[in-house]
Amino acid sequence: MASTLTASADEAGIPVAASAASRLASWQTWGAILLTPYLLVFFVFVLYPVAYGFWLGHNPESYVELFEDPIFIGAVVNTAIFLIVGINIKMVIALLLSGFFAIPRWWIRSLGLLFIIPWAVPSIPTILSLRFMLNPEWGVINQVIYNLTFEDGPNWLNDPSLGLTLAITVHIWKSLPFWTLILLSGRLAISKEMYEAAAIDGATAPQRFWHITWPSMRQLYLTCTILSMFFTLGDFNSVYLLTGGGPADLTHVLATLGIRYIRLDRVDLAMASIIVALPLMLPLMIFMMRRLSR
Repeated sequence: MASTLTASADEAGIPVAASAASRLASWQTWGAILLTPYLLVFFVFVLYPVAYGFWLGHNPESYVELFEDPIFIGAVVNTAIFLIVGINIKMVIALLLSGFFAIPRWWIRSLGLLFIIPWAVPSIPTILSLRFMLNPEWGVINQVIYNLTFEDGPNWLNDPSLGLTLAITVHIWKSLPFWTLILLSGRLAISKEMYEAAAIDGATAPQRFWHITWPSMRQLYLTCTILSMFFTLGDFNSVYLLTGGGPADLTHVLATLGIRYIRLDRVDLAMASIIVALPLMLPLMIFMMRRLSR
């Protein structure tokens, strides 16, 4: 009797198992069909360009020629200045502004809506508008200076130092709201009871910041700083749309230098100028992945 029931169960289970396997195979087939377009896009527009770029930049002679180009050396120096000055000023101001916008006042929240506009507005029309305003001949800024002082304003974009400074300023202005919001969310996550207890103990505002705010936000601040380094290193718009790398190619950074070589029909040098940034990028990427995996 038991053997008969077992045999019946096995016979009944065979179609069920076969049906389940059939449904699984059907889902896998549809999954493969739906995934194919995304894989094609990834291979055509991501993997192939990257592999082709590495193939173009594999020639050692390209790097010798690249390092002998004074424009490249200047671009490396400009990139270092852009990173060191831009990131540190931007993150310090974002940290301070996050404390200001954390104050529960209705007018401060209204200012926050206005403050986020530079980040929300598209970069191309914004930076091009600033470029027109900074034109030394008919720009509105120099016209205002002339009307107030009866003297000509500076050649904003024709001076390399001024041009790079303005590019850094535009980068800070455009990206500052984003990092301020990130740090503001970190501030709001700190328990108010800690601040209330510190205030009862007589702690001043700087002491509350140093002993409560900063220890709670230190890891977030460091993570944001590293992520900002990636974004700043690849910031093409702030330099190219404002100065075009000029005057005389003296305000180029690594993110814009490749365009110069492409215009000179030297695609190998363009790819080499991008690949030389990898020794800086890869350690930071590994460090970030390890931090985020915790």
